[in-house]
Amino acid sequence: MKLRLVLAAGAVAALGASMASTATVQAQQAPSGRPAVRASAQSGIQEIKHIIVILQENRTFDSYFGTYPGADGIPPGVCVPDPLHGGCVKPFVDHGDSNRGGPHMDKAFTADVDAGKMDGFVGQAELNCQPGSKCPTDVMGYHVQSDIRNYWAYAHNFALNEHMFEPVHSWSLPSHMYEVSAWSAHCASNSPGSCTGTDEPGNRSATNPTPFAWTDLTWLLHKNGVSWGYYLDHGQAPANPGGVPTIWNVLPGFTDVHADHQVGNVQPLSNFFSQASAGTLPSVSWISPDPKDSEHPPALVSTGQAYVTSIINAVMNSSDWSSSAIFLAWDDWGGFYDHVNPLPHQPDSLGYGIRVPAMVISPFAKRGFIDPNVYSFDSYLRFIEDDFLGGARLDPSTDGRPDPRPDVRENLAGNLIIDFNFNQAPRPPLILDPCPRTTLVPRPKPSCTGSVPLHVNTWGGT
Repeated sequence: MKLRLVLAAGAVAALGASMASTATVQAQQAPSGRPAVRASAQSGIQEIKHIIVILQENRTFDSYFGTYPGADGIPPGVCVPDPLHGGCVKPFVDHGDSNRGGPHMDKAFTADVDAGKMDGFVGQAELNCQPGSKCPTDVMGYHVQSDIRNYWAYAHNFALNEHMFEPVHSWSLPSHMYEVSAWSAHCASNSPGSCTGTDEPGNRSATNPTPFAWTDLTWLLHKNGVSWGYYLDHGQAPANPGGVPTIWNVLPGFTDVHADHQVGNVQPLSNFFSQASAGTLPSVSWISPDPKDSEHPPALVSTGQAYVTSIINAVMNSSDWSSSAIFLAWDDWGGFYDHVNPLPHQPDSLGYGIRVPAMVISPFAKRGFIDPNVYSFDSYLRFIEDDFLGGARLDPSTDGRPDPRPDVRENLAGNLIIDFNFNQAPRPPLILDPCPRTTLVPRPKPSCTGSVPLHVNTWGGT
């Protein structure tokens, strides 16, 4: 029997009341064992008039924030088995500006997690190595503050989500599907009823298994007159060489985007900068990087950080900053090590995946707050829906486009309202140098630019 999680009438009333007054919200138990945060869901959510979701590529929380003070970082004594060379590999500081990573599709997830042991990362990265070869891997490497100063500065000054999980235990394509629709599926036709949920909707030979016929969030936004934009760094590949690949640009594949005549909302990132400068950002913005700016191995970490900083600076320099919330995350774990077992937090058979870095950046974000509660990208959709849609959900029983999705993911997601304090005066912007001095090797050029083409590794996946 299909599980449908729908809000009962009383719950709907309570949700509406929480928008008008203060109500207690309890998040799930934190994986670290620390108590989950109890906070008040304040009516001030509607102070946020612009939500910007920036999704980078292929990192884990431990690989970027494993030594962040006070966070649920790399535990002492970790040593992951090394099947090729014998013994084990301990986490180590990696100042390399370009990394390799490892496989990160569904089979790799199962092997990496290893029933909760979190000890398969090195073996997976060595799958195509020849016996007797050195074949070094960097999946146990992690960056420190001096490598990624701006990311740590955002965490220090705003809110850090230490238990943000990829919404599906697989690679980029299904993760980006979840980013905008809270589901990943394969559809036999343009009919929503033809769709079957899967965490592997594409592979190396079929990376764009359109149509995506189920309902994505833009259907609800358009229906309710809420403006949105989906911004592509240097446009869309392959039309623009070096632009955003199709696997990170999923909205044009959704049937309802075309039916609603909203394809024009998928646009170059240059338009976002123009709109930020003019103070005319839409209510909801999603931003996808091109390969060079993505941090997807082997792309440079410094280049990705400079790209993200330039976007955040543009929002902070805009008159829209005082009413904005920026959600920054990375789409999947990229094969890198993380110690937190995601298995106790599975909402259904398709997710969650391995933990990724995430931050909430806003004039109303709590300063230096390390949020221990469990989230996935479904929490971004929930926040958008609560802010602009009165708590409506991507629920086939209510949205008028029935599809076979097994549950309403937003109802299962943690509530990011905990990261905000709407009683505080809006905080001033934090404008950062996109190219700070770092310990990355080789030392980035002052322009922080590079040209690293995305490649499909021998182990498959992107």
